[in-house]
Amino acid sequence: MKKPNFLFFMTDQHRADNLGCYGNNIVKTPNIDSIADSGSLFNRFYVANPLCMPNRSSLMTGRMPSAHGVRCNGTPLSLSARTYVEHLAENGYKTALVGKSHLQNMTGKKPMWGPSSDDFAVDSHGIPIQAFDWNMHGAGYENENPNFWRNNEEHDVITPFYGFQHVDLCTEHSDEVGGAYERWLLKKEPNGNNLRGRKNCQSDNKITTPQAWKTQLPEELYPSSYIGDMTLDYLNDYASGEQTEPFFLQCSFPDPHHPFTPPGKYWDMYDPDDMPIPKTVNDGDSSMEVFLRDQLEKGTAVRDTQNPYIASAREIQEATALTFGMITMIDDQIGRVLSQLKQLGLDDNTIIIFTSDHGDYMGDHGLMLKGPLHLHGMIRVPFIWKDPTTDLINSTSTLGQTIDISSTVIERAGIKPYWGIQGTSLLKTMDRNNTEKRDSILIEDDRQRIYLGFSRFQKIRTLITETHRLTIGYPDARDELYDLTNDPDELNNLWDSEPQLRADLTDQLMRMVLEYQDPTPLATSIA
Repeated sequence: MKKPNFLFFMTDQHRADNLGCYGNNIVKTPNIDSIADSGSLFNRFYVANPLCMPNRSSLMTGRMPSAHGVRCNGTPLSLSARTYVEHLAENGYKTALVGKSHLQNMTGKKPMWGPSSDDFAVDSHGIPIQAFDWNMHGAGYENENPNFWRNNEEHDVITPFYGFQHVDLCTEHSDEVGGAYERWLLKKEPNGNNLRGRKNCQSDNKITTPQAWKTQLPEELYPSSYIGDMTLDYLNDYASGEQTEPFFLQCSFPDPHHPFTPPGKYWDMYDPDDMPIPKTVNDGDSSMEVFLRDQLEKGTAVRDTQNPYIASAREIQEATALTFGMITMIDDQIGRVLSQLKQLGLDDNTIIIFTSDHGDYMGDHGLMLKGPLHLHGMIRVPFIWKDPTTDLINSTSTLGQTIDISSTVIERAGIKPYWGIQGTSLLKTMDRNNTEKRDSILIEDDRQRIYLGFSRFQKIRTLITETHRLTIGYPDARDELYDLTNDPDELNNLWDSEPQLRADLTDQLMRMVLEYQDPTPLATSIA
């Protein structure tokens, strides 16, 4: 039987409800919607971790952060970690990544925190000696470092890169994307770097929301267009060859992640006045929310970093309008790719996948971006699977999760999984005759930043069931229990008022924590 190709679209910081096929009647996403129209859409699909690097690492390995080791942003995925893309490549697939990876550090900055040499041992380079020698230093871990890309014209991704044999890499976000994109930009337009970034932006007094600027980059030179172009080039090259091996191609967009910089027509495609104001914009009483509101009232709020912040109703409307512009631009690029896939005659044997690495508060409880508060806008993401050769259910509310993607692809490719993969294949879930439902999923979240009013690192575990969200925080993050059926806005915390329900769900959560303990390494002898 002929093995299928896989075309995997991925966006960045993209809520599930910011797509037409997920019920949004404002944002224009006809091409993504068309995938859902003839595919399977998961209404309740969740992250394994609500941060970029941990969840992307979970996607690649099919394992929880506690198993693969990337518990927070700033920790690269070990090159020793097996990925499902590597598994595909070893089983006859041509593999390619176009766009964002973020499996390694892409800021070039030193970590914000490290154990004190007064209390813990360090090596001759001043690097803390850890309980396990991860050895994540050297050229193999500098593939995404912007300093290397900009200071060395010969720098490139060392392949295979976590299983990807071909890589056109994008680092960073908005109109400030680097990596291979920046080299492409400067070949197209030698003055390209003077057309982007806040200091080079066009004036627009109508937009005052934080982290937004009107880029001078034209649409055809914006990173989303580059990703579309490179994806088309890869498909054209594949189609012109012998096609003796199937392909797995990941097309990964850095948008609609902040800063908000949609180019050209996409900047004012959506009127902020038409954007809904979240009804919970003034609600939320967790310590993080209280701290951020207090900062804003005192005039000490910092709202130009990766950290969450409180925004006004108008600022949220503006950010939403610009985000929708970025999403529609992505949709247009996906439309180009889908059209070319069909024109090349590859569509009849290519499975199409769409998802995002995590969501965004986008005004829920007045918050923007993402943080250690597991509101649904941040932890729920889109997932769509289209298989042209199989008649599958059109939509499902069965629970699914990022770690399941790898297992699903591996099973559909007809390959046995590797030991230690923790995801569950969703193929049976999409079968029209399936009657089974998953009763819960686990989300892990470990922070290595002291911020947002906390004085220590926070660890959070969340259990999602069909009807409830239970979150346990340690040492200071709030314990929460919400009835998602009667309180979808997550405002009425039942932790203290429903002790029996709390106990039952806590027991369920702890059993899932045990389930996801790493089964590797295997024993090498009986004793």
